[in-house]
Amino acid sequence: MSTPRVIHADELRPPGSRTLRFEGQAHGSGVSFYLVTNDPGQGPDLHRHPYTETWTVLEGQATIRIGDQVVEATTGDTAVVQPDTWHAFTNTGTGVLRVMCIHASPTFIQEDAV
Repeated sequence: MSTPRVIHADELRPPGSRTLRFEGQAHGSGVSFYLVTNDPGQGPDLHRHPYTETWTVLEGQATIRIGDQVVEATTGDTAVVQPDTWHAFTNTGTGVLRVMCIHASPTFIQEDAV
């Protein structure tokens, strides 16, 4: 059993990024997450995972593509993407978008659309 500790944000932030990247396996956790901070127009390209991903919008507005569906989400909203479903989101608001993206896996596994 590992010793409890706080994992500071600076340990999870890739160089030059505002997004935090937590891969659970390295910390004894069964889940992984991104805490995304995007400006208007930004967001990840179309991709999929072999496990569920759950998003909670902490601040801002996002347009989310899940398979063939396109939905809008704002502060406090949550969306769930099923395994092997193509998905992406874009900050379509006028301010910062902050989204917690929880991956039901201790490691990130991602296939990008061609």
